[in-house]
Amino acid sequence: METKAGDPGAFAHFDLNRVDSPAFVVDAAKLRANCQILADVRDAADIKVLAALKAFSMWSVAPIIGEYLDGVCTSGLWEARLASEFYDGEIATYSAAFKPDELEEICRLSDHVIFNSPGQLQRAALIMEQGRATGGDFDVGLRINPQVPTGEVPRYDPSSPGSRLGFPLDQLTDEHMEGVEGIHFHNLCEQDLEPLRQTWDRVFDAIEPYFGQLKWFNMGGGHHITRADYQREELVEFLRDAKEDTGAEIYLEPGEAVALDAGILVGTILDTGFNEMPVGITDVSATCHMPDVIEAPYRPAMLGELTGEEQIPIRLGGPSCLAGDVIGDYRLPVPAEPGARFAFLDQAHYSMVKTNTFNGVPLPSIYLWDSETDGLELVREFGYEDFRNRLS
Repeated sequence: METKAGDPGAFAHFDLNRVDSPAFVVDAAKLRANCQILADVRDAADIKVLAALKAFSMWSVAPIIGEYLDGVCTSGLWEARLASEFYDGEIATYSAAFKPDELEEICRLSDHVIFNSPGQLQRAALIMEQGRATGGDFDVGLRINPQVPTGEVPRYDPSSPGSRLGFPLDQLTDEHMEGVEGIHFHNLCEQDLEPLRQTWDRVFDAIEPYFGQLKWFNMGGGHHITRADYQREELVEFLRDAKEDTGAEIYLEPGEAVALDAGILVGTILDTGFNEMPVGITDVSATCHMPDVIEAPYRPAMLGELTGEEQIPIRLGGPSCLAGDVIGDYRLPVPAEPGARFAFLDQAHYSMVKTNTFNGVPLPSIYLWDSETDGLELVREFGYEDFRNRLS
């Protein structure tokens, strides 16, 4: 999988030695710029835009998100709690399956509670009734599976055969739609407008009989709206048409687009060697700090990487004992020797939320930098206690 981001932006001028290693550095100015683009699309199309916490939940920048967007979407109780504690605006909560003992609180915290199947919705009827009786004010939504594969990687495509995400559209009946106030579908991954059109064409035909019943359509995330080459004017026209055709509110819930190219992961070379090619051990771990490198897989872009063929690439990997803890082969912009600093681009989304301490590998510190003022703040650093306290 080839990353479609990796614009260094203001990070091209950032001194990597200003922070600890490893460390995430998030640019507040870039974050604001992304949110402004999303807000402009929202205003032009007269829709609502929610930020997906599953992709980027650095709650210290929640005031920036709240200044521009309409709220957040969450994936269960803990994210809903985080949203209610730190974020402004609406909260839409979807989970592939809700635990009954968590659902009452989810109903209290959320504006939209979105179920993965009609069966779950039906079993939760009494809990939702109790939630509303005690002051809960929420809409009930159903996630449908459009059954329109559009993704490059099947494991990231909700419409891939056998997917567990969303109720298959070809199984939907009038009975299933009883009590449903909104329809949710999420079918994209780092994609532009055309896959959304393909998905909507399928959804439109199947859901059209229920347009008068539904309050809203949530078109999910995966929209790379803040990427420079995204067709934003066409998107606005598409969204306006969808709102007019359905008579319902339209929601988008981008995740990556909120933090696209807004963060880097700074690392240091710890050791070098040679095994049929140059090899470097770093304090950045694919396994612990960038799991998508292995799961997707993909090769993250490097800040300032050289492009000339005259330099032999070095294979970089983490300090863990996992043989597959390999990030990729790079032509470094600095000498490939112990102590050299480097940075991977576009690491604010998904990398930060997926970090782990496998093998006792330390978690990266988190810094907030404002490229407009050059202000730099250490937001969080992690120690041995963070590793110890998640174990028993």
